[in-house]
Amino acid sequence: MTLTLHFVVQRHQARTLHYDFRLEKDGVLKSWAVPKGIPEEPGIRRLAIQVEDHSLHFGDFEGIIPAGEHGAGTVEMWDRGTYDLNEWLEDRILFTLHGERLRGNYNLVRFHHKGEREWLLFKRAEELFYKD
Repeated sequence: MTLTLHFVVQRHQARTLHYDFRLEKDGVLKSWAVPKGIPEEPGIRRLAIQVEDHSLHFGDFEGIIPAGEHGAGTVEMWDRGTYDLNEWLEDRILFTLHGERLRGNYNLVRFHHKGEREWLLFKRAEELFYKD
């Protein structure tokens, strides 16, 4: 039996505009804030800052988070779908997105010299698969 994993991207206008990128894993949504948006073409690398895990039901949320609450601002659904997990290690995650907008192979790689929560998110060229 193959487990179906889901992802979601929410456009979040809080103090600053960013995109919340979330991958379902172990019963939660592992989450990253991506200030400049999710790359849709190979060759574009984006900073992704890992934030706290969110509950699965948050993946359906659209609306306004009231002032005074954490993340206050407007949340809009930008993309959603399923993903295939190719590899999930401490310093890299390789996956294939099957979304309404985003499709293809992606990498999240820990950006070691920037800090513990900083990652690089990029779309791989279809024939490339990042490995050490």
